[in-house]
This record gives sequence, structure tokens and C-alpha cells, in this order.
Amino acid sequence: MNDGSPDSTEEDFAKVVGARLRALRKRRRLSLQAVEEKSGGRLRAVVVGSYERGDRVASIRRIAELAEFYGVPVDTLVSDGARSRIPTQEGKVVLDLDALRNAPPEAERLATFVASIQRQRNDFGSPVLTIRSEDISLAALLYEIPPAELREKLVAWGVLAASSA
Repeated sequence: MNDGSPDSTEEDFAKVVGARLRALRKRRRLSLQAVEEKSGGRLRAVVVGSYERGDRVASIRRIAELAEFYGVPVDTLVSDGARSRIPTQEGKVVLDLDALRNAPPEAERLATFVASIQRQRNDFGSPVLTIRSEDISLAALLYEIPPAELREKLVAWGVLAASSA
């Protein structure tokens, strides 16, 4: 019996889409209020925020509108094709350091970890940083999650450089 509440699959979908929406907004350095203003009020801050948190499931029409607003294909928000952009378990990843600085607060531990790698390598001049699979495993320990899950978070946070995506 459906009581009108979202099932776990719908909630998972809302969380994935929400994380992708937040990553797009953060990469563009927009506040929720700025999204509302730039959209002429079509995308209300409170509603976009609820999509980003996964509290609300966006309609297909609204997802298409958000994708258009951010200038991305709809499948960037909804497709499992995003999973195909996740590097393999063994592979290294290239992080976009500017995107990492503008990532959600949840990425702060990763940013601190990456800064320590930069200090070790004395590598401060590049806008990207390549980290090895061993580094991914260590960073995953900071979050107490498997490395594959951290790799998914890297995609959701929008911190992979184009050469990794």
C-alpha cells in the first residue's frame, strides 16, 4: 500500500540528484538566493535547497529546467551514466583543486588531506592534483567508508578534473 511517502528507491534518487545539483551550484559559486534571482524567481531558493538535501523529489519537468539553468544535459543529473565516470578501484584520480575549495562542507576532510599531499610533494603551482589509489583508500578511512563510495562522492561533489571524468 502506498501512503504517499517516498520509498527508499525514490529517496536514494532524490539524494543522488540533490548532491549533483548542489555540486553544480557550488561549482558556479552561486548561493541558493542567487539561483532564485538569476532564474527570475522560477527556481525558488527554498525549493532548490530541498531538492539538494534530497527532502523533495523533483519532477522530470523541474529536473529539465534545472539542467537547462546550469547548462548541463539532463542525464548529468539523473543517469547512472555518472557512475561510468567514476574511476576504477585501482585507478588514480585527478582532482580539480579549485572545485575542491568550493565543494560542500562534507569535503573539508578531503581538502585537508589533499593539502597534506601537496605539502609532501611541494606541489602548489598546479590547478589539479593527481592522487593514487592508495591515497583514495587513506582518504576513505577519514570518512569511514569504502574507497568506491568515496569515489562516488568525488563525482557528486564535482571535484574531479575533466581528465578524470
